[in-house]
Amino acid sequence: MTDIFTTLRQPDVRRRSIVLVASLLFMLVGTGSIYFIVVALKQISAEFAWPRAVPSIAYALQYGGAGIGGIFMGWLLDRRGMSIPAFVGASMIGLGAIATSFVQSQWELFFIYGVMLGFFGRSSLFTPLMANITRWFEYNRSLAVGVVGSGQGLAGLMWPQVFHYLIAAVGWRQTALIYGLFALGTMLPLAMILRQRPPASGTAGARRTAETQDDLPVRAPLSPRSVQILLSAASIGCCVAMSLPLAHIVSHVGDLGYNPARGAEVLSVMLGCSALASFFGVGFLGGRYGGLRAILVFSSTQAALLLALAFVNSLPTVYLAAALFGLGYGGILPCYPVIVRELLPEYEAGRRTGLILLCAGGGMALGSWLGGYVFDLTGGYRIAFLIGVGFNIANLAILGGLSLRTGRLRPAYA
Repeated sequence: MTDIFTTLRQPDVRRRSIVLVASLLFMLVGTGSIYFIVVALKQISAEFAWPRAVPSIAYALQYGGAGIGGIFMGWLLDRRGMSIPAFVGASMIGLGAIATSFVQSQWELFFIYGVMLGFFGRSSLFTPLMANITRWFEYNRSLAVGVVGSGQGLAGLMWPQVFHYLIAAVGWRQTALIYGLFALGTMLPLAMILRQRPPASGTAGARRTAETQDDLPVRAPLSPRSVQILLSAASIGCCVAMSLPLAHIVSHVGDLGYNPARGAEVLSVMLGCSALASFFGVGFLGGRYGGLRAILVFSSTQAALLLALAFVNSLPTVYLAAALFGLGYGGILPCYPVIVRELLPEYEAGRRTGLILLCAGGGMALGSWLGGYVFDLTGGYRIAFLIGVGFNIANLAILGGLSLRTGRLRPAYA
């Protein structure tokens, strides 16, 4: 793959490179807030004699708060740049983790995860970071988005292992405190880098010359509202299918008769392959064919491998199917900011990406709940996975129709 920095044909290469790396690290560190309560769930429940539904609700509140807050952070990005989202997000993730180490009641846990870590914390990650990086890169934009998006998959590989080790060594409260201090110490300096405004050629300058340059992106022959609605609906379908194995693959592997440790390994393989897909696949496919055609490839792969996961039983085939599933799903979400820049007004990219990600978060929550509900009814995950395939097919139908309406976008700006 052609290197992003040697082929960049615009000034300020060093600044763009630094912002790209800072965005990746900001995503990597901040996403750790997702995994702490997953790893510490048993310990938190046991200390307070709470049902496991209590920390599970906190986990869900973090997703819900981040989805709603993402629209707000996207609006701030469009109006004021990345400075406010970066500093607010860094502060709230760090302080929220520190506050978790002192929690004594359910309402404190819910407030921390819903408001501090959710609405003001994680909302500063995917939506503003991805929308912001598209403004720094015109050429090889897809690869830049994929690099930043890979931070989520890398976080899934790193943080559960770190938290597991620390909780065993010093307990969950000290682990939360250590993570909070680490987040403040790393994310605030990164926010100083991210506060820079992108060059004019990546923002307003591109809009001013849109009528005179022949090689600018082709706009969709649909109204922005129609494109927004279609992309938001499509994100629900792909994320329902995506969340089913992400939330239940460990339990599914155990139900097949294998050691639960194998289930954790399968999940790690899935997350590792998702990082590879985001890092390399989005840049290659998005750069050559545009975001819409790239996401069709990733979504089709996800659907096919979710279907396979519904029927494979042997451990080697489960590992293989999970790895290929990760290669599919890992490229889906990073494609949406690319598509937004291709089809919608650039100066609204933050809030429009936030709306899509809010719907995607709803799809993730629906899929997670659906898997447990169907399991309770049927005693297995096969039907749940097949329902997820149906949602994925709906996603493909929406995106396929949109692709036919818009045609192929010129890859120089993908």
